[in-house]
Amino acid sequence: MSEPPRFGSVLTAMVTPFGGDGRLDTGAAADLARWLVEQGNDGLVLAGTTGEAPTLSDDEKVALWRAVRAAVAVPLVAGTGTYDTARSVALTRAATDVGVDGILAVTPYYSRPAQAGIEAHFRAVAAATHLPVLVYDIPVRTGRKVETATLLRLAADVANLAGVKDAGGSPAETARLAAAAPDGFEIYSGDDALTLPFLAVGAVATIGVATHWTAALHQDLFTAWRAGDTARARSVNARLLPSFAYENGDTAPNPIPTKALLGVLGLAVGECRLPLGPPPPGLVDRAREILDQLELAAVA
Repeated sequence: MSEPPRFGSVLTAMVTPFGGDGRLDTGAAADLARWLVEQGNDGLVLAGTTGEAPTLSDDEKVALWRAVRAAVAVPLVAGTGTYDTARSVALTRAATDVGVDGILAVTPYYSRPAQAGIEAHFRAVAAATHLPVLVYDIPVRTGRKVETATLLRLAADVANLAGVKDAGGSPAETARLAAAAPDGFEIYSGDDALTLPFLAVGAVATIGVATHWTAALHQDLFTAWRAGDTARARSVNARLLPSFAYENGDTAPNPIPTKALLGVLGLAVGECRLPLGPPPPGLVDRAREILDQLELAAVA
């Protein structure tokens, strides 16, 4: 890779802080964004899956983008995708007006459109902005895989369709995409546990969850990989495996574990909104174990 990734190598899909009353806390969001940058994040993704986007109103999303834009100078990517194309277009225009640096557009979920509908949706979103747009392919949540052929048509035809956040779970399919994609089309790992395998087949960066607390280690992993030190990259990845296992599960879906761990670190992010809700018993203790393993300081 001759040029660095446009948004940086390590980005965090930031949680959205709520106060004790469940309201959006823009002050805490600004504080968290500054802290994440201090920890080594190159950029942030706001109002994505980890940011509980389905529970945020459009006005809350705009307020979140504005607060974080005022707080940090790193690249910000705004999650504007919904299952409604018209609403996604409106949110994309709003995010562009706020002054973010890119757009993350998830595959329309629940309605399970055909590939033709998926393609038309992404074309409409990209046409609503001059900013680079990343497709967010996460079939486990949306019910539809964005086929490689669809991504390649979009990459060839839509000038600002800049890449994909790949949470498709298949390094083999990612390899096929990377081999056929035009120059400048970027693949961002959207699955922490597959970041190293994705790097091996052509990914250039990560949009992570564990990166809330592992940004420095992720930077080490990328530095080692690009230097050709695969042994070092594998060693760092091995240190990260417990964090990857912790961040999501059936009894504590993402972002419940992340908010619990950030609370242990003393960061005011609150609990998740329903239908996710509070952490299950034992999760905070597990968060302390994760931090101990990484030799990160928890709040007493």
